[in-house]
Amino acid sequence: MEPLVILLAFAAGLAFRSAGYPPLLGYLLAGFFAHALGLGQGEAIATIADLGITLLLFTIGLKLNLRELIAPQVWGVASLQMLAVIPLTWLLIEGVGLALPALALPSHGAALTLAFALSFSSTVFTTKTLEEKGETVALHAAIAIGILIIQDLFAVGYLVVSSGKFPTVYALALLALPLLRPVLERLLVWVGHGELLVLFGFVVAVGGAALFEAVNLKGDLGALIIGMLLNSHRKSTELYKSLISFKDIFLIGFFLQIGYNGLPDSDMLLVALALGVLIFLRPLIYFVLLTAFHLRARTAMLAALSLATYSEFGLIVAQLAADQGVMDNAWVTAIALALSLSFFVATPLNNRTTELYNRFAPALQRFERRRGRDEDELVAPGAAEIVIVGAGRVGTGAYRFMSSRYPGNVLCVDENADKAGQLAAEGVYCVHGDGNDRDFWARANLADRRLILVSLTNHKENMEVVKLLQSLDYAGSLAVVSRYPDEEREIRDLGCVTFNLYAEAGHGFAEHVLSQVAPTISAPQRPQEF
Repeated sequence: MEPLVILLAFAAGLAFRSAGYPPLLGYLLAGFFAHALGLGQGEAIATIADLGITLLLFTIGLKLNLRELIAPQVWGVASLQMLAVIPLTWLLIEGVGLALPALALPSHGAALTLAFALSFSSTVFTTKTLEEKGETVALHAAIAIGILIIQDLFAVGYLVVSSGKFPTVYALALLALPLLRPVLERLLVWVGHGELLVLFGFVVAVGGAALFEAVNLKGDLGALIIGMLLNSHRKSTELYKSLISFKDIFLIGFFLQIGYNGLPDSDMLLVALALGVLIFLRPLIYFVLLTAFHLRARTAMLAALSLATYSEFGLIVAQLAADQGVMDNAWVTAIALALSLSFFVATPLNNRTTELYNRFAPALQRFERRRGRDEDELVAPGAAEIVIVGAGRVGTGAYRFMSSRYPGNVLCVDENADKAGQLAAEGVYCVHGDGNDRDFWARANLADRRLILVSLTNHKENMEVVKLLQSLDYAGSLAVVSRYPDEEREIRDLGCVTFNLYAEAGHGFAEHVLSQVAPTISAPQRPQEF
């Protein structure tokens, strides 16, 4: 990667961030510009992208709840969605061949294969979007990621058959991987908290991928499974956080490499635009299927919008077909552009999910079917006057402090149903709910709440909760955690009390120490003069 490519990616990412969009859209454009200007080498960028995807799947594994994968809402929707989308995409591709004979694929089977590849959603886009919004532990995120993993399993099957590289007999040995868990967990404790922890993450992620590739299986699947082996360990969250920045940096290569396929000619540009228009049907299909499986309209909508893209797998299949002479290379560039367009369509939709649901909630709720999943049931938020949104370390610490002064009058709310249940079992008055869920607050009798503390891990999500509560005319006091001065100013501008976790950590530390040792400290003496 030449320095100019990095500079171009930075400038484009910064421009999109300034306009209120995720930087990844800027990286996409930077890839097209860099290719047009002859900057950088696609092979080097592809290597970086591959490492980013490996780390991405490993970190997903660290957070993945295996129970979500076996739920009907996951494998059922993933399968039915493909059955609905593949024929639509196949008809479009065949229509292109009839309208423009020069672009017709050599067989109906080739068109069907391409339609199959384009039925998937992008793992990279979905997980990046959910992370930026701070929603990775929410139910709709778990369902979306589960659907992506099922699609990955379909992809593995296709690549095995199409490449002729069937898993070797040694692949059976992978069934013994759970036996490695005690060894990996012991190493995870042994490496401590510094750079060795980061290096451990790289070693096991890349090692897991290499292990699977050695037996002719998809390497990314290996990284995912190794992550799942460690996700119950007490240091899994620390390991996850230590790898986030590295993963994000390497994933820039993924978005850049899409542009290195170049731009299609005028005819294929029309194909890319047609595929881009078709993308609007995907979230509708996902939404109908998810509500048919008894999910709430809001959960279904958020999961559907996060999946409203084409997948990088479409590029892999198209390139494989082009290498085998099944289709022209022009189709590869057209699909690369269609993939980019799907990101540009899905990004503003995902940035406005709360606004869109609030506007169309009555219409969307008509699709709901009663008796859904227990995790998706709206819970009555009780009668406590103090509500803490977010039951992480800060939230639970605030809960214990407030409960010591206002016993029985403090409530915690967390979007992770398992965590809420665990805290409740430990004696914490905690219920499952999403602070960005208008339906939850509609049942919360906001007029009875004197104070709401928002302590989510993501500033953007904190601000969405505040704006939602203010739109519901909440008249009580709002307090929000912050981490940086610009976040603190933004929160104060909305009329909220804020506590800067970093700037005021010393104050909290000193206050705690004094509460423990103050009785043993003598009266202050006059400072000695020097």
